[in-house]
Amino acid sequence: MTQLNSTIAQITERIRARSAGRRRRYLDLIDAYDAARPARVKIAEANRAHGAAGCAVQDKIELLGGKWPSIGIVTAYNDMLSAHAPYERFPEIIRAAAREAGAVAQVAGGVPAMCDGVTQGFEGMELSLFSRDVIALSTAVSLSHATFDSALLLGICDKIVPGLLIGALRFPWLPVILTPGGPMPSGLPNKEKAARRQLFAEGKIGREELLQAEAESYHAPGTCTFYGTANSNQMMMELMGLHLPNAAFVNPNTPLRDALTAAAARRAAAITGLGDDYRPIGRLIDERSLVNAIVGLMATGGSTNHFIHLPAIAAAAGIELSWDDFSDIARVTPLLAKIYPNGAADVNQFRDAGGMAFLTRELLGLNLLHRDVMTVVSDTLEDYTREPWLEDGGLVWREATAFSRDESIVRRGADPFQPTGGLMVMSGGLGRACAKTSAVGAPFMIVEAPARVFDSQAEVQAAFRAGELDRDCVIVVRGQGPRANGMPELHKLMPLMGALQDRGFKVALVTDGRMSGASGKVLAAIHVTPEAAEGGPLAKVRDGDLIRVDGVDGVLDVVSPGDWRERAPAQLDLAANARGSGRELFSLFRANACSAERGASAFPDYDPA
Repeated sequence: MTQLNSTIAQITERIRARSAGRRRRYLDLIDAYDAARPARVKIAEANRAHGAAGCAVQDKIELLGGKWPSIGIVTAYNDMLSAHAPYERFPEIIRAAAREAGAVAQVAGGVPAMCDGVTQGFEGMELSLFSRDVIALSTAVSLSHATFDSALLLGICDKIVPGLLIGALRFPWLPVILTPGGPMPSGLPNKEKAARRQLFAEGKIGREELLQAEAESYHAPGTCTFYGTANSNQMMMELMGLHLPNAAFVNPNTPLRDALTAAAARRAAAITGLGDDYRPIGRLIDERSLVNAIVGLMATGGSTNHFIHLPAIAAAAGIELSWDDFSDIARVTPLLAKIYPNGAADVNQFRDAGGMAFLTRELLGLNLLHRDVMTVVSDTLEDYTREPWLEDGGLVWREATAFSRDESIVRRGADPFQPTGGLMVMSGGLGRACAKTSAVGAPFMIVEAPARVFDSQAEVQAAFRAGELDRDCVIVVRGQGPRANGMPELHKLMPLMGALQDRGFKVALVTDGRMSGASGKVLAAIHVTPEAAEGGPLAKVRDGDLIRVDGVDGVLDVVSPGDWRERAPAQLDLAANARGSGRELFSLFRANACSAERGASAFPDYDPA
């Protein structure tokens, strides 16, 4: 048997030890549940009748009197968002496949799915992060009917997958399969889209030309094709064993996509406690699968948002992750993929170059992944080194390509793009932060410059238009943390900061807000914790303070002479964040949010014992 990398083994063991008591109490929930009896027979007859009343005749017969397993579908379908529009067709595909497998499938409920791409820069963005917690609650409500023996989760984008997973993990006795919709076909290349955005920020093109470029980029059903949070979600679900192997990046509304959806339904019927291959999600998600997800995140230079989402997911499974775990994993994990924004390729090109099957095999070959883990298909991650194909109308899996089909996109473990991961943790006098370094050029990895302090993204944009930022500077945007205003993404700052960098200035961003999975070529220390609204050090920074943002050694500090720590923190005016666009409804979430490092969740403690 191959030997797991010693650092990965040590990190996994310390997570296990740190979480031992909480995890044991979590697993007790599975041990106390009798999965060998159909869930619906444990409730009263009137309850069962309500649950079957709206079904097709055959399904009703089986639900009322038979022993077929019951599959609950929780869906994020809506038809205004390209990523979730394909899910309109999925329930019927799933119901038909379930019947063929001797099971009944029902839509248990729906969850909201909002798009950061639509709300970026506007008030609705302040609901974005906490929509994850709403989705978790909605998933719990959907599954609370307690009539299901397994579940299929239909969701793909930023907060949707983490929210679905958090909710499902509180039903740890249920087998669960994540069922992706896939990316849209490639449109306008992402680098060209980014270039047009920068030209617009500089006033060199108008709105009509910008809109044309955006519409050519986001042009069809499916997820966006850049490697942001949505597609990082899909990578992680593969390495956590929650997808059918290599289901992530198959385009929607294709025969292969439909075959994978039907196969997921059949598999959900096969892994309930009513059969002999019971695979509850609470045992599938453990310390090893979470470490595998972090390894994948580092190897691909994925979304910084998962520094928040993974601790929140882990907590729902009785496990405690820290950013030190991320940092230490990054030091031993090489960067093997370059997908926009840390390269030119999109996820379709990544798939065609070898994709997740090739990447998984390379990471296994480097002994960086836990190989012998429970997945929804087997007890080894080896199955995820195979690609799905249609052969004579049937679904088969073939071994991944032996070599990268394009080494500018994905490489062998022996020849990485860089020896360490694409994300890092920074720490120092200003607190702790994370950064996506894989897209930042070597000359821009260390910025030491005077601070320019702002309290909103709009203030930065106004200063840029006025020419006030045409110099070396560290742009500090404070009051953007989870307790301040829900921790919105500040992605609209990237085009203007990119323009400043292209003009020859040394610039960096420091904020207690988020950037996004699309963090680009400018060094950005984000998710700074403790946040300014809680009196964190960021609230003590003033214009002109010399700040060092070091993407090589991971330093985030004020290096001006004098003791800036003795200052009283600035009093932030947060009144404007409290009303409008439904923000008043989320005051409870803001008031109870934990730190970014713990997951920025409004319900962080599932285990008061």
